[in-house]
Formats: sequence, C-alpha cells, structure tokens
Amino acid sequence: MGVCLVTGGGGFIGSHIVRGLLERGRTVRVLDDFSTGKRENLAEVADRIELIEGSICDVPTVERALRGVEVVFHLAARASVPRSVEQPRPSHEINVTGTLNLLIAAQAARVRRLVYSASSSAYGDTPALPKRIDMRPQPLSPYAVSKLAAEHYCACWSHVYGLSTVSLRYFNVFGPRQDPTSAYAAVIPAFVARMLRGERPIIYGDGEQSRDFCYIENVVDANLRAAEVPEAHGEVVNVACGERTTLNQIVADLNRLLGTNVQPIYEPPRAGDVRHSLADITEARQLLGYEPRVLFAEGLRRSLDWYKANLK
Repeated sequence: MGVCLVTGGGGFIGSHIVRGLLERGRTVRVLDDFSTGKRENLAEVADRIELIEGSICDVPTVERALRGVEVVFHLAARASVPRSVEQPRPSHEINVTGTLNLLIAAQAARVRRLVYSASSSAYGDTPALPKRIDMRPQPLSPYAVSKLAAEHYCACWSHVYGLSTVSLRYFNVFGPRQDPTSAYAAVIPAFVARMLRGERPIIYGDGEQSRDFCYIENVVDANLRAAEVPEAHGEVVNVACGERTTLNQIVADLNRLLGTNVQPIYEPPRAGDVRHSLADITEARQLLGYEPRVLFAEGLRRSLDWYKANLK
C-alpha cells in the first residue's frame, strides 16, 4: 500500500486509524481542519505523519492532499444528530459536498480504493431488528440524510466512474480519545465523565433505548480490511458487534466497575434519536473476513481505564 490519506485524522476514529496504519508500516497523510478534531489526538505520532491542515470543502486543498495517494480513509464529517437538527446546512456542506469534492479528486488522482465512514443512522427508527443492508433507508435527521447521501455518491462513483469505494456503516463507536466535553458528546464518554466526577449521568428518554456499541479496535480492523479486499468494490457493510445494550445497562455496568451507585437523570427524548439499533454483520464477515475482536464489556472496561488516566 502506498500513501494512505486519512481525512478527519485528528478526530476520535480517524486518529485510531492513523495509528493502525502506522503500526503496519504505512505512509500516512492526514487532512483535517481541526474544527472538531484535536491536535493532541495526533501529538504522539506527529513526527511520523504528513499533516495538511484544511477542509474537504476547499477543492484545491483536497486536490493537493490526494497527490500520490493510493488509499483514502474518509472520516472527515460534521457529526452529531442534535447539531444537524439545529444547523442543517453545515452538515450538508461538509458531509455531502465535501465528500463529492473528495470523490472527484480521488478519481482524477487514480486512487485505488476509498473507504468511507458511513453511519447506521441511515436505517432510522424502523422496528425490524437486526438492521440489514437490504432494508430501505429511513433517515430521521439532517445528519443521517447527509451521511446516506454521501454513501450513495460513493456507490455511484464505483459504478459509474470506476473509483473503487467501500462504505462502512458504523454503529455507535466508542473507546479512548472520544471527546466527553462537547455538548454533543456520545453517550459513553458523557456518562463516564460525569460519573467520574460523582455527577449523575443524563439520559434522554427512559433509558431502555438500545444500541449496538462497537469498540474502536473493531472499527480500525474493519477499515484496514476494507482497504484491501477486492470483492468489496462498491459495497456497503455494517460494522458493529451484533449485540445490543440499553443506556440503563451502561449506567449499571459503570456503577459496578466504579464501585458506585449513581442514578441517572432522565430528560425528555431528543428529536431525531432512534429507539433501538442492532446490526446484522453478515456482509462484514463474508466480504471483509471481519469478526469483532473486542465485545462491549471489555471495551467499556478499557475505555473507563483510559478516561481515569486522562480526564483532568
């Protein structure tokens, strides 16, 4: 594998993929404008990567970033369902137009494979479980619409223009370096940060909503496999563990690990949130040879250890 470009490499997932590539001896270039990513996520590997600071919305920057690149791992995005509900236009501009910029430039640069970080939010709140790739998408938020639109663009570029793409629909990724401080923080770091301070975690809804939480190590493995498997050309694949955990169960597990008895605060449900999510990972197994290495309980323990050591 030649030069690997990681867009959004300063983010939570991107910075883990950067390390996974470096561990395998790859040459890594990162494109990030650090609007949400953090420089400290790359600090310990800064001398081993090439960093281009800029946005996927800027075409000349994207074209420069793609020179000599063999594989692209596309993670740059404006995440968060609630933020997209409040501000839909930036979600579209970054997630859709930014991806289109990247696809056009990647085709021109003769990139061998583009691995796109898609989202399970594409499924919406359909009651059928588990979520299968052949289900009709029903996105409920501007974020979900934008991620699905970019996924369709990737498939189009594979089928019409011959640029090989693979879209990985992530289900609730968690792990070390996931930011607990944002107003839009994901549920696990938000719970952990509050409980480590002796504060009650906030649950929007009754806490019985469930998710297929996927530890970051599994996601890195899926990305590296997706970059190499020829049969995955133009495909969409769920990346998850195939197990479901409620938010109330997370609080109970954290109380057990911390030796505490902190009870959550329940607030009204948020617009755009889905009730239950669980992945069918058949395609990931068959196409990528993927198998989740770290299941939820072990991933939660590892994450808690990291936050204990790193949260100020």
